[in-house]
Amino acid sequence: FCVTPYVLPTPQRKSSAVAVSSRHIVENPNSSTRTVPNISDEIIVINKESTAEALIALSSGFPADSLTEEEIDAGVVPVVGGIEQVNYILIRNHIIAKWRENVSNWITKEMFIDEIPKHGHTLLDSAYNYLVSHGYINFGVAPAIKEKSPAEPSKANVIVIGAGLAGLAAARQLMRFGYKVTILEGRKRAGGRVYTKKMEGGNRVCAAADLGGSVLTGTLGNPLGIMARQLGYQLHKVRDKCPLYSLDGSPVDHDMDMKVETAFNRLLDKASKLRQLMGEVSVDVSLGAALETFRQVYGDAVNAEEMNLFNWHLANLEYANAELLSKLSLAFWDQDDPYDMGGDHCFLPGGNGRLVQALAENVPISYEKTVHTIRYGSDGVQVIAGSQVFEADMALCTVPLGVLKSGSIKFIPELPQRKLDGIKRLGFGLLNKVAMLFPHVFWGTDLDTFGHLCDEPSRRGEFFLFYSYGTVAGGPLLIALVAGEAAHKWGGDPFSLGSYSNVAVGASGDDYDILAESVGDGRLFFAGEATTRRYPATMHGAFLSGLREAANMANYSNARALRTKVDRSPSKNAHSCASLLADLFREPDLEFGSFSVIFARKNADPKSSAILRVTFSEPRKKSHEGSKQDQQHSNKLLFQQLQSHFNQQQQIRIALKSSIISGKFSEKLNEINLLENHRDTKLENGSGFGVPELNSEVELEGMDLCDC
Repeated sequence: FCVTPYVLPTPQRKSSAVAVSSRHIVENPNSSTRTVPNISDEIIVINKESTAEALIALSSGFPADSLTEEEIDAGVVPVVGGIEQVNYILIRNHIIAKWRENVSNWITKEMFIDEIPKHGHTLLDSAYNYLVSHGYINFGVAPAIKEKSPAEPSKANVIVIGAGLAGLAAARQLMRFGYKVTILEGRKRAGGRVYTKKMEGGNRVCAAADLGGSVLTGTLGNPLGIMARQLGYQLHKVRDKCPLYSLDGSPVDHDMDMKVETAFNRLLDKASKLRQLMGEVSVDVSLGAALETFRQVYGDAVNAEEMNLFNWHLANLEYANAELLSKLSLAFWDQDDPYDMGGDHCFLPGGNGRLVQALAENVPISYEKTVHTIRYGSDGVQVIAGSQVFEADMALCTVPLGVLKSGSIKFIPELPQRKLDGIKRLGFGLLNKVAMLFPHVFWGTDLDTFGHLCDEPSRRGEFFLFYSYGTVAGGPLLIALVAGEAAHKWGGDPFSLGSYSNVAVGASGDDYDILAESVGDGRLFFAGEATTRRYPATMHGAFLSGLREAANMANYSNARALRTKVDRSPSKNAHSCASLLADLFREPDLEFGSFSVIFARKNADPKSSAILRVTFSEPRKKSHEGSKQDQQHSNKLLFQQLQSHFNQQQQIRIALKSSIISGKFSEKLNEINLLENHRDTKLENGSGFGVPELNSEVELEGMDLCDC
């Protein structure tokens, strides 16, 4: 933030927005009449601020005109695309904007009833429930929000490992959902890598020093900025002015400074073009190698002073990524740039420990509990710290990536190889700070940062940048940053083993998603800054990952509770009825895929009663890697699905009129019969067209269970 931002352009992503008109009128050129569709086919008009509200939603991580993958997975609209999606987005954006007007209030669904047309109330339910359950609104520490937590838990037990921002955010959200939560923390304090230390000197001089995370990077949608508003804390904007000083303390010549900075940014542009030309090969090339090659070729920074300036910019880049440039991926080192929150970079006067203190209030935390073993299985989890064993239905692991890399926590069974590989690929670097308390401010109060040059490349990151905390810490405090090679003398904290994550050579943004995946069929979950590809290496990224996993844990828990309810032993009469139905469906009149039908006997009336059995399989575990491919089913796979029966499935039988088997449903039955006849004919002719092998000439175009 103290120099021109280093941004490499990334490929543009195609928007999934669907263009629609605000009203559709179908005209028949051969008729004088016009057909006006149902009012539900119209775009809802809430107010005239839809553009402004879209921008507010954008700052919360939502596309302005499309759905996120998470919304699609949650099924917020029946069909992706079309008028309903547009109306859902308008309602979603409006709810977010309404809460942002006063983040200390708890907004209810009823506040929007009069604003949303009646035909949009179903979408209102969907949008409101999604935003609340996933922590996009009504989160934080305002009294009106805290009072929504139940006095006593009514749901499953949860263990959270780590009392950093991710763990605290998840714990508070789960407690509000009604879960019984216990946090196990290895340190003697909460906050993890966010730590404000009170420093004291002579003559009653004191200051609050942020030794961990310190800068709120972007405040437009930053949840920590929202928390600061709830607590009534004013933020201090970090000013752009950042003078540089030579080894002897003299200011660097302004023209030379601008010349080297321009040359440095030009090299970054060339590196960007290089990775575009290299394609996938750039995954195995480091950013440092590309920059050094271009520097030598183009002869930038020719004299000693210019070279010192050039090395300062390299150190600043290593600080931003907490890693040596020689280890950063040329292809993906800046993959999170498109998701920048926007807005000012700020300090919180008094330190970020104030936010930690507010989050930890009334949250059950057991300190000095160093976890060394986590067992997980279908029946729950066991977390072992020292000689103590803690049991729960679910656990959330929020330990830093450095701890996962070290192997100090044993997982039983071992984590999937996919996750182990992701842990290995991602980088986890170092940034260190030296806090210095002086008798008085001798450096002036008109700036928040200034830089210092070094004449040794291996020490270029040693005290290269200073934060002036004199205006926000309550005393004359300077904090010097130590990055790059110089930082590697300080990496021994056993509870973090580093500072924050980065995309190393061979890694990509996908690895953040892999680290976020749960294991053990919804028993063990993961959160922290290294589990969010959008906001890695940030405090708000850690916080948001905790809210994300609280929603995921609640979804799995609710699904299990529903299955348990269905699986309860039926009464004697119910058991007899179930046995009778089971006997009836041994030879159904019609059967395909998950559907079996028994028609009324000796009755040719098409509207006579029938019994339809629909068999539901276990919920599929989400796989990020295959999420896109799952949206497109091949004909062969679909035909196999329609012909297959699975063991250990729950069966729901519904008595209903056979008249439902009409329209598209009956059309599909006809298609199935045609296919069956086609298959039998092929078999008789000796062509070998058997069940799982479906010839490419036979198409199941448009076949979808939703059509039924």
